[in-house]
Amino acid sequence: MTVDGVSIRFRKGVEVVRDVTLDIPSGDFVTILGPSGCGKSTLLNAIAGLLDPSECVVDGRIEIGGGPPGSRSIRLGYVFQRDTLLPWRTILENIELGLEIRRVPRAERVRARELISLVGLGGFEQYYPHQVSGGMRQRAQLIRTLAYEPDVILMDEPFGALDAQNRMLLQAELLRMWERRKVTVVFVTHDLAEAIVLGQRVVVMSRRPGRVKTIREVKLTGARDPFELRASPEFTRLEAAVWAELRDEFRAGAA
Repeated sequence: MTVDGVSIRFRKGVEVVRDVTLDIPSGDFVTILGPSGCGKSTLLNAIAGLLDPSECVVDGRIEIGGGPPGSRSIRLGYVFQRDTLLPWRTILENIELGLEIRRVPRAERVRARELISLVGLGGFEQYYPHQVSGGMRQRAQLIRTLAYEPDVILMDEPFGALDAQNRMLLQAELLRMWERRKVTVVFVTHDLAEAIVLGQRVVVMSRRPGRVKTIREVKLTGARDPFELRASPEFTRLEAAVWAELRDEFRAGAA
């Protein structure tokens, strides 16, 4: 994935993102962190090809799998922060949605049931979204994307509304799934610890208009376990370094 000199402004005149360049090799897990309003989600939507040209002007070049955003050259999945499960479909039916759209025969949708078991949703297949907890709905939303095996997954603060325990459980599940399949993941978050725990690289953005302030390599020893990594000296040092960069942006924005 290539983002080359991308700037985004709304037609009403607000510049949201300025001259962002990122090179994300296939199989990388990259997190994007920055102050609220710096254009993280807008950049993600531009990569997905979701911005309305009548509202936004996007300058620069975005290429995914050899094609522009929205092309069929690559399978792309998007996990939103808000709950997007369809309330009239069961948990299993929601998870099978992508496979259904791709016209995979019902008898061949084994992948959906494997993932349901993997994330602890076994026994809840016939429940409806309103009958399960927020953490369970988010797990269902995550594996709905993984079930049809996208090449690239974009994630916009998907765990932001969860409590700390469910957040770490889902971080662990996501890392396990990524390590098994090595899909390309671009993960937007406002949580500093989450960005370091999940990402191979952390992209720190400035205040609006968002620019790439720095890109930090995450080199933590041991297993990538969200529970254990937070206790490591390497994590503590990296967290302090990234926070110093973010703090400067918050102070500059308040000045």
